[in-house]
Amino acid sequence: MVQQKTLAMKWLFLGSLITNTGISLIWPLTTIYMHEYLGEPLTVAGIVLFANSMFMVIGNSFGGWLFDHWQPYGTVLAGIGLNLFATGMLIFFHGWPAYPLLLVVSGLGSGITTTAINSYATRIQNKRPSVVFNILYFTSNLGLVIGTLIVGFVLPYGIGVVFALATGLFALFLVVALLHYRIDKVAIATATTQTVSGERNPAKPRLVMLMVTSFVTWLMYEQWQSNISAFMLGEGLTIKDYSFLWTINALLIVLFQPILTAFDRWLLQHIRLRLIGGFVLFAGSFLLLLNGSGQYITFIVAMIVLTMGEVLALPAVSTYVTLFTPLAQQGRYQGLIQGFASAGRALGPLLGAMVIEGTGSYQLLFVGATGLILLAALGFAFSVRQSIPALNDPLHQVTHQQS
Repeated sequence: MVQQKTLAMKWLFLGSLITNTGISLIWPLTTIYMHEYLGEPLTVAGIVLFANSMFMVIGNSFGGWLFDHWQPYGTVLAGIGLNLFATGMLIFFHGWPAYPLLLVVSGLGSGITTTAINSYATRIQNKRPSVVFNILYFTSNLGLVIGTLIVGFVLPYGIGVVFALATGLFALFLVVALLHYRIDKVAIATATTQTVSGERNPAKPRLVMLMVTSFVTWLMYEQWQSNISAFMLGEGLTIKDYSFLWTINALLIVLFQPILTAFDRWLLQHIRLRLIGGFVLFAGSFLLLLNGSGQYITFIVAMIVLTMGEVLALPAVSTYVTLFTPLAQQGRYQGLIQGFASAGRALGPLLGAMVIEGTGSYQLLFVGATGLILLAALGFAFSVRQSIPALNDPLHQVTHQQS
Protein backbone atom coordinates (compact mmCIF):
# COMPACT_ATOMS: atom_id res chain seq x y z
CA MET A 1 0.00 0.00 0.00
CA VAL A 2 1.52 3.26 -1.16
CA GLN A 3 1.27 6.26 1.16
CA GLN A 4 0.15 9.32 -0.77
CA LYS A 5 0.38 13.00 0.03
CA THR A 6 -3.30 13.61 -0.72
CA LEU A 7 -6.31 11.62 -1.87
CA ALA A 8 -7.22 11.83 -5.56
CA MET A 9 -10.71 13.26 -6.06
CA LYS A 10 -11.93 10.35 -8.17
CA TRP A 11 -11.40 7.95 -5.25
CA LEU A 12 -13.09 10.34 -2.83
CA PHE A 13 -16.17 10.61 -5.05
CA LEU A 14 -16.22 6.87 -5.75
CA GLY A 15 -16.10 6.19 -2.01
CA SER A 16 -19.00 8.58 -1.43
CA LEU A 17 -21.03 6.99 -4.22
CA ILE A 18 -20.43 3.44 -2.96
CA THR A 19 -21.11 4.12 0.73
CA ASN A 20 -24.28 6.13 0.09
CA THR A 21 -25.59 3.45 -2.26
CA GLY A 22 -24.90 0.82 0.40
CA ILE A 23 -26.54 2.83 3.17
CA SER A 24 -29.63 3.53 1.06
CA LEU A 25 -30.12 -0.20 0.49
CA ILE A 26 -30.74 -0.57 4.23
CA TRP A 27 -32.58 2.34 5.86
CA PRO A 28 -35.60 2.62 3.47
CA LEU A 29 -36.57 -0.95 4.36
CA THR A 30 -36.63 -0.51 8.11
CA THR A 31 -40.25 0.51 8.66
CA ILE A 32 -41.69 -1.86 6.05
CA TYR A 33 -39.55 -4.82 7.11
CA MET A 34 -40.12 -4.45 10.85
CA HIS A 35 -43.86 -3.90 10.49
CA GLU A 36 -44.72 -6.30 7.66
CA TYR A 37 -42.16 -9.08 8.15
CA LEU A 38 -41.26 -8.98 11.85
CA GLY A 39 -44.73 -7.98 13.03
CA GLU A 40 -43.56 -5.05 15.16
CA PRO A 41 -45.74 -1.93 15.61
CA LEU A 42 -44.90 1.24 13.71
CA THR A 43 -43.87 2.96 16.95
CA VAL A 44 -41.18 0.32 17.52
CA ALA A 45 -39.93 0.83 13.96
CA GLY A 46 -39.79 4.57 14.65
CA ILE A 47 -37.77 4.00 17.82
CA VAL A 48 -35.32 1.76 15.94
CA LEU A 49 -34.88 4.39 13.22
CA PHE A 50 -34.32 7.02 15.89
CA ALA A 51 -31.69 4.83 17.60
CA ASN A 52 -29.99 4.26 14.25
CA SER A 53 -29.85 8.00 13.58
CA MET A 54 -28.58 8.81 17.08
CA PHE A 55 -25.76 6.28 16.74
CA MET A 56 -24.98 7.93 13.44
CA VAL A 57 -24.63 11.20 15.38
CA ILE A 58 -22.24 9.47 17.78
CA GLY A 59 -20.33 8.08 14.79
CA ASN A 60 -20.10 11.56 13.26
CA SER A 61 -18.54 13.04 16.39
CA PHE A 62 -16.30 10.07 17.15
CA GLY A 63 -15.18 9.86 13.54
CA GLY A 64 -14.18 13.52 13.55
CA TRP A 65 -12.14 13.03 16.73
CA LEU A 66 -10.42 9.96 15.31
CA PHE A 67 -9.63 11.77 12.05
CA ASP A 68 -7.88 14.61 13.90
CA HIS A 69 -6.25 12.76 16.78
CA TRP A 70 -5.54 9.31 15.36
CA GLN A 71 -5.29 8.97 11.57
CA PRO A 72 -7.58 9.49 8.55
CA TYR A 73 -6.74 6.08 7.08
CA GLY A 74 -7.59 4.13 10.22
CA THR A 75 -10.77 6.17 10.73
CA VAL A 76 -12.28 5.43 7.33
CA LEU A 77 -11.31 1.76 7.60
CA ALA A 78 -12.98 1.55 11.02
CA GLY A 79 -16.21 3.03 9.65
CA ILE A 80 -16.25 0.75 6.61
CA GLY A 81 -15.40 -2.23 8.81
CA LEU A 82 -18.37 -1.62 11.11
CA ASN A 83 -20.72 -1.34 8.12
CA LEU A 84 -19.23 -4.46 6.56
CA PHE A 85 -19.63 -6.42 9.79
CA ALA A 86 -23.22 -5.25 10.37
CA THR A 87 -24.50 -5.91 6.85
CA GLY A 88 -22.60 -9.20 6.63
CA MET A 89 -24.24 -10.44 9.83
CA LEU A 90 -27.65 -9.22 8.63
CA ILE A 91 -27.48 -11.63 5.69
CA PHE A 92 -27.87 -14.50 8.17
CA PHE A 93 -29.38 -12.86 11.26
CA HIS A 94 -32.22 -10.49 10.35
CA GLY A 95 -34.81 -11.52 12.92
CA TRP A 96 -35.67 -9.89 16.24
CA PRO A 97 -33.67 -8.55 18.11
CA ALA A 98 -30.63 -9.08 15.84
CA TYR A 99 -31.99 -6.77 13.14
CA PRO A 100 -32.33 -3.58 15.24
CA LEU A 101 -29.05 -4.23 17.08
CA LEU A 102 -27.08 -4.67 13.86
CA LEU A 103 -28.86 -1.66 12.35
CA VAL A 104 -27.51 0.45 15.22
CA VAL A 105 -23.98 -0.85 14.52
CA SER A 106 -24.48 0.09 10.88
CA GLY A 107 -25.56 3.60 11.94
CA LEU A 108 -22.38 4.00 13.98
CA GLY A 109 -20.25 2.86 11.05
CA SER A 110 -22.10 5.12 8.61
CA GLY A 111 -21.57 8.12 10.87
CA ILE A 112 -17.81 7.50 11.10
CA THR A 113 -17.51 6.87 7.35
CA THR A 114 -19.51 9.96 6.34
CA THR A 115 -17.43 12.24 8.54
CA ALA A 116 -14.21 10.64 7.31
CA ILE A 117 -15.19 11.25 3.67
CA ASN A 118 -16.08 14.89 4.38
CA SER A 119 -12.84 15.35 6.30
CA TYR A 120 -10.81 13.80 3.48
CA ALA A 121 -12.51 16.33 1.18
CA THR A 122 -10.83 19.14 3.14
CA ARG A 123 -7.41 17.66 2.17
CA ILE A 124 -7.94 17.97 -1.59
CA GLN A 125 -5.38 20.57 -2.67
CA ASN A 126 -5.87 21.09 -6.40
CA LYS A 127 -9.50 22.26 -6.24
CA ARG A 128 -11.41 24.86 -4.27
CA PRO A 129 -13.31 23.28 -1.34
CA SER A 130 -16.63 24.51 -2.71
CA VAL A 131 -16.08 22.56 -5.95
CA VAL A 132 -15.19 19.42 -4.01
CA PHE A 133 -18.23 19.63 -1.73
CA ASN A 134 -20.58 20.44 -4.63
CA ILE A 135 -19.52 17.26 -6.43
CA LEU A 136 -19.47 15.30 -3.17
CA TYR A 137 -23.05 16.34 -2.51
CA PHE A 138 -23.97 15.23 -6.03
CA THR A 139 -22.35 11.78 -5.65
CA SER A 140 -23.98 11.21 -2.25
CA ASN A 141 -27.41 12.00 -3.69
CA LEU A 142 -26.72 9.85 -6.74
CA GLY A 143 -25.87 6.98 -4.40
CA LEU A 144 -29.15 7.43 -2.54
CA VAL A 145 -31.12 7.42 -5.80
CA ILE A 146 -29.34 4.30 -7.08
CA GLY A 147 -29.71 2.47 -3.77
CA THR A 148 -33.40 3.12 -3.31
CA LEU A 149 -34.02 2.18 -6.95
CA ILE A 150 -32.15 -1.13 -6.59
CA VAL A 151 -34.11 -2.07 -3.45
CA GLY A 152 -37.36 -2.18 -5.40
CA PHE A 153 -35.94 -4.73 -7.82
CA VAL A 154 -33.96 -6.86 -5.34
CA LEU A 155 -36.34 -7.10 -2.36
CA PRO A 156 -38.68 -9.66 -4.03
CA TYR A 157 -35.75 -12.12 -4.00
CA GLY A 158 -35.49 -11.85 -0.22
CA ILE A 159 -34.16 -9.48 2.42
CA GLY A 160 -30.96 -11.52 2.66
CA VAL A 161 -30.13 -10.68 -0.96
CA VAL A 162 -30.46 -6.96 -0.20
CA PHE A 163 -28.03 -7.25 2.71
CA ALA A 164 -25.66 -9.36 0.61
CA LEU A 165 -25.60 -6.64 -2.04
CA ALA A 166 -24.94 -3.97 0.61
CA THR A 167 -22.14 -6.13 2.04
CA GLY A 168 -20.61 -6.45 -1.42
CA LEU A 169 -20.65 -2.66 -1.85
CA PHE A 170 -18.96 -2.04 1.50
CA ALA A 171 -16.39 -4.73 0.67
CA LEU A 172 -15.68 -2.89 -2.60
CA PHE A 173 -15.25 0.38 -0.72
CA LEU A 174 -12.88 -1.36 1.71
CA VAL A 175 -10.69 -2.44 -1.22
CA VAL A 176 -10.74 1.10 -2.65
CA ALA A 177 -9.85 2.57 0.75
CA LEU A 178 -7.04 0.08 1.35
CA LEU A 179 -5.51 0.95 -2.01
CA HIS A 180 -6.04 4.71 -2.18
CA TYR A 181 -6.98 6.30 1.17
CA ARG A 182 -3.61 6.07 2.95
CA ILE A 183 -2.52 9.72 2.92
CA ASP A 184 0.58 11.37 4.33
CA LYS A 185 0.13 11.89 8.07
CA VAL A 186 3.01 14.39 8.20
CA ALA A 187 1.09 16.94 6.16
CA ILE A 188 -1.67 16.85 8.75
CA ALA A 189 0.57 16.94 11.79
CA THR A 190 2.44 20.03 10.59
CA ALA A 191 -0.64 22.00 9.61
CA THR A 192 -1.02 25.45 11.10
CA THR A 193 -4.17 26.76 12.73
CA GLN A 194 -4.50 29.59 10.21
CA THR A 195 -7.90 30.05 8.62
CA VAL A 196 -9.08 32.13 5.71
CA SER A 197 -9.86 35.05 7.97
CA GLY A 198 -6.41 34.89 9.56
CA GLU A 199 -7.72 33.99 13.00
CA ARG A 200 -5.81 31.71 15.35
CA ASN A 201 -9.00 30.10 16.63
CA PRO A 202 -12.15 28.97 14.82
CA ALA A 203 -14.86 31.53 14.32
CA LYS A 204 -16.97 29.76 16.90
CA PRO A 205 -20.11 31.96 17.09
CA ARG A 206 -20.82 31.74 13.37
CA LEU A 207 -19.95 28.04 13.27
CA VAL A 208 -22.28 27.35 16.18
CA MET A 209 -25.08 29.30 14.50
CA LEU A 210 -24.43 27.45 11.25
CA MET A 211 -24.73 24.13 13.09
CA VAL A 212 -27.98 25.25 14.72
CA THR A 213 -29.36 26.41 11.36
CA SER A 214 -28.29 23.13 9.75
CA PHE A 215 -30.04 21.19 12.53
CA VAL A 216 -33.28 23.16 12.10
CA THR A 217 -33.15 22.87 8.32
CA TRP A 218 -32.72 19.09 8.42
CA LEU A 219 -35.37 18.84 11.14
CA MET A 220 -37.86 20.39 8.75
CA TYR A 221 -36.46 18.83 5.56
CA GLU A 222 -37.33 15.44 7.03
CA GLN A 223 -41.01 16.45 6.95
CA TRP A 224 -40.79 16.13 3.16
CA GLN A 225 -39.47 12.59 3.52
CA SER A 226 -42.02 11.52 6.13
CA ASN A 227 -45.15 13.46 7.11
CA ILE A 228 -45.77 15.33 3.85
CA SER A 229 -46.50 12.02 2.11
CA ALA A 230 -49.44 11.49 4.49
CA PHE A 231 -50.53 15.10 3.92
CA MET A 232 -50.59 14.57 0.15
CA LEU A 233 -52.63 11.38 0.49
CA GLY A 234 -55.08 13.26 2.68
CA GLU A 235 -55.38 15.89 -0.06
CA GLY A 236 -56.48 13.22 -2.55
CA LEU A 237 -53.11 12.66 -4.24
CA THR A 238 -51.32 9.32 -4.66
CA ILE A 239 -48.07 7.64 -3.65
CA LYS A 240 -47.07 7.86 -7.32
CA ASP A 241 -47.55 11.64 -7.17
CA TYR A 242 -45.37 11.80 -4.06
CA SER A 243 -42.63 9.61 -5.58
CA PHE A 244 -42.54 11.79 -8.69
CA LEU A 245 -41.65 14.80 -6.54
CA TRP A 246 -38.42 13.05 -5.55
CA THR A 247 -37.73 12.28 -9.19
CA ILE A 248 -37.94 16.03 -9.81
CA ASN A 249 -35.63 16.60 -6.85
CA ALA A 250 -32.99 14.19 -8.20
CA LEU A 251 -33.17 15.58 -11.74
CA LEU A 252 -32.76 19.18 -10.55
CA ILE A 253 -29.74 18.25 -8.43
CA VAL A 254 -28.15 16.56 -11.47
CA LEU A 255 -28.93 19.55 -13.72
CA PHE A 256 -27.82 22.31 -11.35
CA GLN A 257 -24.59 20.75 -10.07
CA PRO A 258 -22.64 21.69 -13.24
CA ILE A 259 -24.09 25.22 -13.08
CA LEU A 260 -22.92 25.61 -9.49
CA THR A 261 -19.47 24.41 -10.50
CA ALA A 262 -19.34 26.88 -13.41
CA PHE A 263 -20.10 29.81 -11.07
CA ASP A 264 -18.15 28.37 -8.16
CA ARG A 265 -15.69 31.22 -7.66
CA TRP A 266 -18.45 33.84 -7.44
CA LEU A 267 -20.51 31.61 -5.14
CA LEU A 268 -17.53 31.04 -2.87
CA GLN A 269 -16.80 34.75 -2.60
CA HIS A 270 -20.48 35.24 -1.67
CA ILE A 271 -20.83 32.10 0.41
CA ARG A 272 -22.81 33.85 3.16
CA LEU A 273 -25.37 35.02 0.59
CA ARG A 274 -25.46 31.50 -0.88
CA LEU A 275 -26.14 29.94 2.52
CA ILE A 276 -28.74 32.47 3.66
CA GLY A 277 -30.48 32.42 0.27
CA GLY A 278 -30.62 28.64 0.39
CA PHE A 279 -32.10 28.60 3.89
CA VAL A 280 -34.72 31.18 2.89
CA LEU A 281 -35.74 29.01 -0.07
CA PHE A 282 -36.10 26.05 2.30
CA ALA A 283 -38.51 28.12 4.38
CA GLY A 284 -40.34 29.25 1.25
CA SER A 285 -41.15 25.68 0.25
CA PHE A 286 -43.20 25.23 3.43
CA LEU A 287 -44.88 28.59 2.96
CA LEU A 288 -46.12 27.41 -0.44
CA LEU A 289 -47.62 24.28 1.13
CA LEU A 290 -50.00 26.41 3.19
CA ASN A 291 -52.01 26.89 -0.01
CA GLY A 292 -51.72 23.27 -1.17
CA SER A 293 -55.44 22.44 -1.14
CA GLY A 294 -54.95 19.32 -3.22
CA GLN A 295 -53.41 21.19 -6.16
CA TYR A 296 -50.54 19.01 -7.36
CA ILE A 297 -48.85 21.91 -9.15
CA THR A 298 -48.38 23.59 -5.76
CA PHE A 299 -46.43 20.58 -4.49
CA ILE A 300 -44.31 20.55 -7.64
CA VAL A 301 -43.44 24.24 -7.29
CA ALA A 302 -42.72 23.76 -3.58
CA MET A 303 -40.38 20.86 -4.37
CA ILE A 304 -38.57 22.96 -6.98
CA VAL A 305 -38.09 25.75 -4.42
CA LEU A 306 -36.95 23.21 -1.80
CA THR A 307 -34.42 21.68 -4.21
CA MET A 308 -33.03 25.10 -5.13
CA GLY A 309 -32.51 25.77 -1.45
CA GLU A 310 -30.97 22.35 -1.03
CA VAL A 311 -28.37 22.67 -3.81
CA LEU A 312 -27.44 26.18 -2.66
CA ALA A 313 -27.20 25.65 1.09
CA LEU A 314 -26.35 22.05 1.92
CA PRO A 315 -23.05 21.63 0.01
CA ALA A 316 -22.01 25.13 1.11
CA VAL A 317 -22.34 24.21 4.80
CA SER A 318 -19.31 21.89 4.69
CA THR A 319 -17.44 24.41 2.54
CA TYR A 320 -18.04 27.18 5.09
CA VAL A 321 -16.83 24.95 7.91
CA THR A 322 -13.67 24.19 5.90
CA LEU A 323 -12.96 27.88 5.28
CA PHE A 324 -13.25 28.94 8.93
CA THR A 325 -11.74 25.97 10.73
CA PRO A 326 -8.05 25.23 11.37
CA LEU A 327 -6.72 22.29 9.37
CA ALA A 328 -5.79 20.42 12.54
CA GLN A 329 -9.47 20.52 13.64
CA GLN A 330 -11.20 19.82 10.32
CA GLY A 331 -12.28 16.35 11.38
CA ARG A 332 -13.78 17.63 14.61
CA TYR A 333 -15.86 20.35 12.99
CA GLN A 334 -16.88 18.28 9.97
CA GLY A 335 -18.01 15.64 12.49
CA LEU A 336 -19.97 18.22 14.46
CA ILE A 337 -21.77 19.63 11.43
CA GLN A 338 -22.61 16.11 10.25
CA GLY A 339 -23.77 15.26 13.77
CA PHE A 340 -26.15 18.23 13.92
CA ALA A 341 -27.54 17.25 10.51
CA SER A 342 -27.98 13.62 11.63
CA ALA A 343 -29.73 14.77 14.81
CA GLY A 344 -32.15 16.83 12.72
CA ARG A 345 -32.84 13.82 10.52
CA ALA A 346 -33.41 11.66 13.60
CA LEU A 347 -35.82 14.01 15.36
CA GLY A 348 -37.64 15.41 12.31
CA PRO A 349 -40.21 12.67 11.64
CA LEU A 350 -40.95 12.24 15.36
CA LEU A 351 -41.40 15.98 15.99
CA GLY A 352 -43.59 16.42 12.93
CA ALA A 353 -45.79 13.49 13.91
CA MET A 354 -46.17 14.89 17.44
CA VAL A 355 -47.24 18.31 16.11
CA ILE A 356 -49.74 16.78 13.67
CA GLU A 357 -51.22 14.34 16.19
CA GLY A 358 -51.28 16.95 18.96
CA THR A 359 -52.94 19.70 16.94
CA GLY A 360 -54.53 17.85 14.03
CA SER A 361 -53.12 20.54 11.74
CA TYR A 362 -50.52 20.25 9.01
CA GLN A 363 -50.79 23.99 8.50
CA LEU A 364 -49.40 24.63 11.97
CA LEU A 365 -46.45 22.37 11.15
CA PHE A 366 -45.78 24.29 7.93
CA VAL A 367 -46.02 27.67 9.68
CA GLY A 368 -43.70 26.45 12.41
CA ALA A 369 -41.21 25.09 9.86
CA THR A 370 -41.19 28.39 7.96
CA GLY A 371 -40.72 30.45 11.11
CA LEU A 372 -38.01 28.26 12.68
CA ILE A 373 -35.88 28.10 9.53
CA LEU A 374 -36.14 31.88 8.99
CA LEU A 375 -35.32 32.56 12.65
CA ALA A 376 -32.27 30.28 12.53
CA ALA A 377 -31.13 31.80 9.23
CA LEU A 378 -31.50 35.29 10.72
CA GLY A 379 -29.36 34.27 13.69
CA PHE A 380 -26.69 32.94 11.33
CA ALA A 381 -26.82 36.13 9.24
CA PHE A 382 -26.13 38.27 12.32
CA SER A 383 -23.23 36.03 13.35
CA VAL A 384 -21.30 36.42 10.07
CA ARG A 385 -20.38 40.07 10.04
CA GLN A 386 -16.79 39.59 8.92
CA SER A 387 -16.31 39.34 5.18
CA ILE A 388 -14.11 36.83 3.43
CA PRO A 389 -11.05 38.65 2.05
CA ALA A 390 -10.08 38.49 -1.60
CA LEU A 391 -8.61 35.09 -2.27
CA ASN A 392 -6.25 33.87 -4.94
CA ASP A 393 -7.07 30.89 -7.10
CA PRO A 394 -6.98 28.09 -6.19
CA LEU A 395 -8.83 29.24 -3.07
CA HIS A 396 -8.41 25.91 -1.38
CA GLN A 397 -4.68 26.52 -0.91
CA VAL A 398 -5.35 29.53 1.32
CA THR A 399 -7.23 27.40 3.79
CA HIS A 400 -4.56 24.72 3.84
CA GLN A 401 -1.34 26.59 4.38
CA GLN A 402 1.30 24.55 6.11
CA SER A 403 4.26 25.52 8.21
